[in-house]
Amino acid sequence: MRKPGLIDRRSFVKAAGALFLASLSPRALFALERSDAVFASGFRAPDGSFGIGLVAEDGTFIDRIDLPDRVHGLGHSPATGLSVAFARRPGTFAVLFNARKRSEPIIIAAPDNRHFFGHGQFSPDGRLLYASENDFDANRGMIGVYDATDGFRRVGEFPAHGIGTHDMTVSDDGRFLIIANGGIETHPDFGRTKLNLDHMEPSLVIADAATGALIEKHVMPRELSQLSTRHLDVAENGRVWFACQYEGPRNDTPPLVGHFARGEALAFVSLPQDITAGLANYVGAIAVNRRDGLVGLTSPKGGLAVTLEARSGKVVSTAVVADAAGIAPALSGFAVSSYDGHFQTTQSPLAWDQHILRIS
Repeated sequence: MRKPGLIDRRSFVKAAGALFLASLSPRALFALERSDAVFASGFRAPDGSFGIGLVAEDGTFIDRIDLPDRVHGLGHSPATGLSVAFARRPGTFAVLFNARKRSEPIIIAAPDNRHFFGHGQFSPDGRLLYASENDFDANRGMIGVYDATDGFRRVGEFPAHGIGTHDMTVSDDGRFLIIANGGIETHPDFGRTKLNLDHMEPSLVIADAATGALIEKHVMPRELSQLSTRHLDVAENGRVWFACQYEGPRNDTPPLVGHFARGEALAFVSLPQDITAGLANYVGAIAVNRRDGLVGLTSPKGGLAVTLEARSGKVVSTAVVADAAGIAPALSGFAVSSYDGHFQTTQSPLAWDQHILRIS
C-alpha cells in the first residue's frame, strides 16, 4: 500500500502545471520525466546560502527555494499539496511551500519565548499544522498548533509531556500525536549546548491530537537515561519506529533503534555488534518504507546506512555512505543523501541537510 502523502510521478507532473514545467532546465525536465519519485531536502550551497532543493530519484537537481537560514525536518500534506520545512534548532522560522507550483513560499515565525525544534507535521486533512517547540523559560516541550486555513495563524499549543522535544508526527487517522522527547535541556542563550546530560529525561509520547491530553508515555529505563529519543516514523499498521542518539560514554554500545505500538512497552532491536559500532552511537534519521516493509537508518558519525526488515528487525543491507544524512522511502528501498553532496547516484556541490521528504 502506498504511504499516505505519496503520489506517483505522473500525478506530480500533472499537478505541477505547464508554468512550473516550462521554468525547468532541459536537464531537470528530463530527470523529472524519467523519475518515479520526487524528493525535497534542505541544503547549504557553496556560497554559504541556504535553500530547499527539489530533486529527482537519482539526485538530479530540479528546482530550489531560497531560505534565510538552515532548515532541518520537513513535512507534507497530500490534501493540500503544501510542504513545510522547519528551521534548525533553535531557529524561529518555518517555510511553507508547494513544490508543484511557482508560488511564493509562506514564512511563519515562532511566538515570543518559543523556538522550533526542527520538526512538525500536518493533520491528514491538511487543515492544521503541528510543530515541536521549546518553551525555554519553563524548560518544557510544546506542540504549537497552526491553522492552515487561516494563513497559518497560531491557534493554540499542547504540552509535549517532556523536555527536549524533537521529532513528532500524526497518526494516519489524525487522532494521535506521536512525539519524541529527546530529554535534553537547551536554551537559546546557550545556542545548541546541552545543559543536562547528567540527568536527561528521554521519552516517547502518544497524545490526543484534539486536546493534547496524554495517552501514553514511555520513559527510557534508568540504565538508558542518556539515550536521547530523537526521530521516528510510523509503519502501515501504526507501529512507531524510533531512533536514538546516545549521550553517554563513547565505549558504551546501547541499542539505538526500537519500536512500539499503542498499549505495548518499548521494544529495542538487537543489531549485530559490528553494525551497532558502525552507527557510532548516533542515528541521525529514520524512515519506513511501508510498501516494502523496511526500516532505514542513517548515521553521519558512522558513515553508514542500514536497512532493516520491519517485521523481524533483521538487517537486510548496509552501505558505507560518508557523512550519511537524510533517508526516505524510494521506489525500491530508500533514497539516501549526505552532507558532502551525494544524493543517491548524483554528486553535487550542495551540502544536503539531515532529512529528506518524499513528495511523490
